[in-house]
Amino acid sequence: MNTTLRYRPLNLGRWLLWGTTALIFVLAPLFSDASFALTLLSQMGILIIFSLSYNMLLGQSGMLSFGHAVYSGLGAYIAVHALNFIGKGTLHFPVSLLPLIGGCAGLVFGSIFGYVTTKKSGTTFAMISLGIGEMVFACVLMFPGFFGGEGGITTNRVVGSAVLGVTYGPAIQVYYLIAAWAFICMIAMFALTQTPLGRMANAVRDNPERAEFIGYNTQRVRYIQLMLSAFFAGVAGSLSCINYEIVSAENVSAIRSGGVLIATFIGGVGLFFGPILGAILFTLFAIALSSFTKAWLLYLGLFFLLMVLYAPGGVAWLVAIQLPVLRARRLTDLLWPYSLAILAAAVCVIGLVGSVEMLYHAALESGGDRHIQWFGLNVDVRTPTPWLVTSALLLCGGLATRYAMQFVQRRWDTIQLALRQVAT
Repeated sequence: MNTTLRYRPLNLGRWLLWGTTALIFVLAPLFSDASFALTLLSQMGILIIFSLSYNMLLGQSGMLSFGHAVYSGLGAYIAVHALNFIGKGTLHFPVSLLPLIGGCAGLVFGSIFGYVTTKKSGTTFAMISLGIGEMVFACVLMFPGFFGGEGGITTNRVVGSAVLGVTYGPAIQVYYLIAAWAFICMIAMFALTQTPLGRMANAVRDNPERAEFIGYNTQRVRYIQLMLSAFFAGVAGSLSCINYEIVSAENVSAIRSGGVLIATFIGGVGLFFGPILGAILFTLFAIALSSFTKAWLLYLGLFFLLMVLYAPGGVAWLVAIQLPVLRARRLTDLLWPYSLAILAAAVCVIGLVGSVEMLYHAALESGGDRHIQWFGLNVDVRTPTPWLVTSALLLCGGLATRYAMQFVQRRWDTIQLALRQVAT
């Protein structure tokens, strides 16, 4: 018997990347002991799992879903009932493993709804997913005995006996639970992309006709991928239940489905770490920015519009295209064009933010108060001077950004031409 031993060297870059990610999860709350920072980090962890699960549909399988919140929301409802049963003593189950219950619930509902939705693809799939999402949202209001109506169902995460002093009462303990599950789910979903199923999902996304021609059932591939995606969405829903201690109709609403779509697209559906970046940015918009201004939805919409128009590959794509330039040691040639573009864009943003905030204050929040604090200045919104200044900044910044981006494009084309000549 001829046995050949093969040695596969360790992928040090991958080990370094995952090790750095784990270190960030562990050390992130140590930089600030404020409750706001813990809330922000916890929501980032939940949305990271939710966005990656959505990317299993959109980015890896080419399925645009408008109802992905159904699986996270129903998983959260099952989890909140399980948590209440644990509190009553009728169910003996560790709170640390509660996300498994939500994940299994998401898997079950994914197998039910996915059997219908995955029979079609493309626009038809998107419309069916939207219809199922609205149907489930209506059921939440129709069956208050199980769903709790508009008020939702409340719970208490501090149940059962403490294990090693962990009760999940303090927010820091909840954060580390979310971080642990986020890290495990990230590894699991990345591992799935390396399996034959993950490769076939990419093939079904890129060329379903050819995949069927070589003997694969494209509907079955989409169906399995959706069920697995629903499992991880249910895990995210369970962690949301533990974090907020309430589950309501908002958990299955179209707003939640639209939010995860925006977060995933902003980060980038073409690369695995894209939804992670998108989840972080979306949380900063929704939580951090919303605490400073009521116009955060406008800023988020404008940012999303700019990404769709000029960087459809997302933030991850913008990062990835710099790597070949960095390896060729030509990134320094772009520092000056990038600096000019960032400076011009900053002037434009200052003018835009100033105009929007003054408009909001004058139209909605004035209450007789004519003054607003803008970048440390006390501005009278009833006088023309601040409006002229912000308009000038917006106009000049916009024009400067346009010319700066043309400068960036010319320098970029020059570098790419030089790299192609070296390659040939």
